[in-house]
Amino acid sequence: MKISVSFTLWLLLVSVSANESSECQHTYLQDIYAALREMTASLVQLKADMRFLQAQEQAAQLKTEVDKQKQQQLVQQVAFSASLVVAGESNIGPFRSDTPLIYKHVTTNIGNAYNPNTGVFTAPVRGAYNFEWWVGAFGDGSHASAAVLVKNSEKISLAYERQNQHFGTGSSGVTLLLEVGDVVFLRLVANSLVYDNANHHNTFSGFLLFTM
Repeated sequence: MKISVSFTLWLLLVSVSANESSECQHTYLQDIYAALREMTASLVQLKADMRFLQAQEQAAQLKTEVDKQKQQQLVQQVAFSASLVVAGESNIGPFRSDTPLIYKHVTTNIGNAYNPNTGVFTAPVRGAYNFEWWVGAFGDGSHASAAVLVKNSEKISLAYERQNQHFGTGSSGVTLLLEVGDVVFLRLVANSLVYDNANHHNTFSGFLLFTM
């Protein structure tokens, strides 16, 4: 009788323990599912935030690229043309040595690379540039009309004419590869002269062909 009661009590305890364990497991699983749902929701939000940040970054990069291209387009627009006198008429020269010519009457100066105060063109970007210049004067039998194009300190090409009477002109042109900051200008050759008036016989022009 004693053994039978003890066995019955043991079965009841096991039954109670099993029920309690099942309830604990159920509660634990519910907690895990809730945590997984929260993690899933967080991951979804994180992905949305990442997509938003990536879109913002792409938009910023696109804006930077567009601004850069606009700046490059502005830099690539380089052209100028100028003549010696603004008004009236003038003979310049002859001088005992080569003398820089300053073309003060500016017709075109896109990009502002030419300085009418110094007569110097400064390359704003690396590229191939084309230059042309004309010289002219009334012939007197003693002096030619001549101007040499100078790149930095190197003489590149000469425009020259000489005659005994009447008005004569000469011209030259050249294409140069220039680095940023290179300067180009004209020098009146020693013992030569040029004449200019409102008709602008003596001109200095240049433009950017393409960047490199």
